[in-house]
Amino acid sequence: MSDIELLLQAAVTARAALFDEPHRAAFRLFNGFLEGCPDLVIDLYGRTALIHNYAKPAAAGEPLVTAAHGFLQEHFAWLEAVVVKTRHSGQAEEKNGRLLMGTKPDHWISEFEVRYAVDMLMNRDASFYLDTRNLRRWLLDRCAGQTVLNTFAYTGSLGVAAQAAGAKQVIQTDLNKKFLNVAKTSYTLNGFPIDKKNFVTGDFWSVTKRFNREKMLFDTVILDPPFFSKTAKGRVDLAQNVVRLVNKLRPLVRHNGRIVVINNALFVSGSAYIEALQALCHDGYVSLEESIPIGEDFVGYPETRRGELVTDVVPFNHTTKIAVLRISHKGR
Repeated sequence: MSDIELLLQAAVTARAALFDEPHRAAFRLFNGFLEGCPDLVIDLYGRTALIHNYAKPAAAGEPLVTAAHGFLQEHFAWLEAVVVKTRHSGQAEEKNGRLLMGTKPDHWISEFEVRYAVDMLMNRDASFYLDTRNLRRWLLDRCAGQTVLNTFAYTGSLGVAAQAAGAKQVIQTDLNKKFLNVAKTSYTLNGFPIDKKNFVTGDFWSVTKRFNREKMLFDTVILDPPFFSKTAKGRVDLAQNVVRLVNKLRPLVRHNGRIVVINNALFVSGSAYIEALQALCHDGYVSLEESIPIGEDFVGYPETRRGELVTDVVPFNHTTKIAVLRISHKGR
């Protein structure tokens, strides 16, 4: 076996418990950043394998892609499609993905018996964030009977998990209607009714201002913003203004409710993130309740890990840092 094949074999062996017999599960099969080959990452989405070529220049990663493709074909006879996304390509189509094998990639996956729509060729990512699996489990366990607001919803997987838990109402909001349409497809896959007023297309700053004006209140609010974005209404910068984002949402949370805050900024350390969150706690009406770890398929297993993260993420275990804040209000 070649060096990359040995690494892939070790990764597959470590993840044996994640494979399901219908082959509808989704997880990171190989995280080259932490498992010995930073130019290569492989994800499984049902019966579709997604190969990420992170090499720069992109051509330097092509032998790795070829080797990975061959390994997948040899070891997983049930695969129906293979997609490759080339991060440093100059062509948008290569970044969004192209088929190496099969006629089309899977359009849905299953996680904790919930179905999620995916569109692996729609965007540079795969339309479904695998690293927030434990958060979806957390929502499934806690959102029955609740009202939930999912901001920066993207394709709505976190809101879908809350809906599957039996939430009383879930509002999903994002700037891009195309992404919210994927969330609606997930609802259809699970037999959930679609109420158009619960899918709100709009700018975060404008939507939250309107909800506040209408005195809407939620038991759980999810804040999963991009690292950086800017509109005419405001700017999101996870390295600088996470406190402002949380404060924008606090009036929308019921007394003793929660805000789940996700910070996926690669170079924001765990201690810096905690320090920002603790600044919110000084007034006595916000408390840091818990953190939600990222799965081992992302952080690497003891027998496969061969690298370190680019920044110190302690007390979290990955650069995707998930914290749960408990919110209270005066006079309650």
